[in-house]
Amino acid sequence: MATNGANGVKEASEKIYLIWGGEGWVAGHLKELLEQQKQKVYTTTIRMESRESVMVELERVKPTHVLNCAGCTGRPNVDWCEDNKEQVIRSNVVGTLNLTDCCFLKNVHCTVFATGCIYAYDQRHPPGGEGYLEADPANFGGSYYSATKSKVEELMTTYSNCLILRLRMPVSDDLHPRSFVTKISKYDRVVNIPNSNTILHDLLPCAILLASAGDTGIYNFTNPGAISHNEVLTLFKKHVRPQFEWKNFSEDEQSKILKAGRSNCELNSDKLVNRMKSFGVEVKDVHTAYDECFQRMKAAGIN
Repeated sequence: MATNGANGVKEASEKIYLIWGGEGWVAGHLKELLEQQKQKVYTTTIRMESRESVMVELERVKPTHVLNCAGCTGRPNVDWCEDNKEQVIRSNVVGTLNLTDCCFLKNVHCTVFATGCIYAYDQRHPPGGEGYLEADPANFGGSYYSATKSKVEELMTTYSNCLILRLRMPVSDDLHPRSFVTKISKYDRVVNIPNSNTILHDLLPCAILLASAGDTGIYNFTNPGAISHNEVLTLFKKHVRPQFEWKNFSEDEQSKILKAGRSNCELNSDKLVNRMKSFGVEVKDVHTAYDECFQRMKAAGIN
């Protein structure tokens, strides 16, 4: 086993992936992709905050790469976190840091599937304007979920073995309950605000490339550009469900039915786009990615 001088993480001739949060939505997609690539992959549901259990699992599997898809987002949504703050801290802060630290001690690369919902539009970053860069300080704490995520991200950047991928409003090629499209298609009314989105079909293969290469630090892990709720649903209606109709309401009206605020922002994904070019991979803009996503859904008979 050799050591990568750039980040101190050991490189093995055979990569072994261990997915934390192994029964989750994103974890399932990653496992399928890795299996298709004939990679050696394992999953686990060991609690991240249990240090002894984490160390035992790392010793048992002996992974070269951990993909951390675990965490607490709340059910049915992040409003749940407002009433369960201790559990949120235990998972999103204590657990995430503990797993990252244990991987560091074991010389294992750790990829954390984090969130970009730590920003909000402001005067410098208005809708349609400049997107937030990886180095920009978080400015959204309107939900307890987002507050914990921004704090733990700041701490994780200390670790030389850690890759942090900021997903936003992820979408899969189906109508899985966790997919952003599924959620907004079931709401009585939706706001109409442009946001960065993560099309999993396009970007999860990029996550494996980054992890495999031993990249560390933060990436805004979204398709380039921003797309509004109405634009998403218009494409959904065009390709998937022609009879679909929806109604809008304002942010002020939305806030009256929510316990916690919601992040609305555009992330600048130039760093990801440029890194993927070095692998010969094109990251499609969010409008193109959505159009192709819905065309795949239509071809699969999903409606």
